[in-house]
Amino acid sequence: MNLAMSEELADLSNYLIYSAMAVYTLAFVAHIAEWLFGSRSKVARTAAALTADDRAVPAQRGADTISVTVRGKGGTDVLERPAVVTRSASPQRDAVPDGPGAAAGDEKGDLYGRIALSLTVLAFLMHLAAVVVRTVAVERAPWANMYEFSTSFSMTVVAAYLLFLLAKKNVAWLGLPLVATVLLDLGLAVAVLYTDSTQLVPALDSVWLIIHVALAIGCGALMYVAVVATVLFLFRDSYENKLASGGTPGKLATSVLERLPSSVSLDKFSYRITAAVFPVWTFTIIAGAIWAENAWGRYWGWDPKEVWAFITWVAYAAYLHARATAGWKGRRAAYLGIAGFVCYLINYYGVNMFVNSLHSYSGL
Repeated sequence: MNLAMSEELADLSNYLIYSAMAVYTLAFVAHIAEWLFGSRSKVARTAAALTADDRAVPAQRGADTISVTVRGKGGTDVLERPAVVTRSASPQRDAVPDGPGAAAGDEKGDLYGRIALSLTVLAFLMHLAAVVVRTVAVERAPWANMYEFSTSFSMTVVAAYLLFLLAKKNVAWLGLPLVATVLLDLGLAVAVLYTDSTQLVPALDSVWLIIHVALAIGCGALMYVAVVATVLFLFRDSYENKLASGGTPGKLATSVLERLPSSVSLDKFSYRITAAVFPVWTFTIIAGAIWAENAWGRYWGWDPKEVWAFITWVAYAAYLHARATAGWKGRRAAYLGIAGFVCYLINYYGVNMFVNSLHSYSGL
């Protein structure tokens, strides 16, 4: 491909990125409206299950519904809803229902939610087109520098979210934090990390560029989904604890946090993703070592990026080990999970931006 055509395609890719950012912004506004105003009359189930005077106990389980019997001073009521009732990790809580942002039952038809999802899909298609056009322009994998890594990473995060939705997983609650994060990532990419399209330096000219970095991006995208669930778990857990102790959260907190899954659902969701990703992350590090031997003649040299990749592995290994052997769940495990993702961010952004290493060729 001649230089002029390559530059034109690179410019087109940039325009598509800016267009995607504009549509992601509209999706962000729609998600805000969904969380603040969507289906207010259909939330506040947790308060009914976690009041100080009324103790929620599990009742019968049917094929399509789960019934929760609430025994209070005024008699007995039975709440029936789609099978999304889960058990709380706290011994003071019995059965806590997931919010509509998780189950998406009737609330899936919220106008704001439909608009937000449609805009997210449109932005993703523009984002995907931008990455594909960049690939054609540079005639290689589109992640040889930090700008390309960032745009590919955020695209993969959105792809993971949409695939979860297609698989009918209860992740509608992920839309707002996801779109906000993607906007921040793309803003950083175009304002700080942008690099003109260039050919590979010799050290990167390897099939391991496709294998190692693609795996790192995929693992990072799923780690991101897990850590968002973990952070939201901390908020939801505090909310449930306050209700269980007889407190009264503010109206805004209720409107937002009641749309989330129960704390135990978020905790399990994060754990299962991390457990599935960890073996792949292990292979990613091994693939990086093989690439290092091909490029520099040694498998491991304690380069800063290699060190932080190992630290990330250790952090997630500690998280999984603590849950499997020490029985850690809830907040203590959540802090370990968050620490693991912080290590991932330091590895893929901090090292390249602030530390001199053999991987500086993939920096700014």
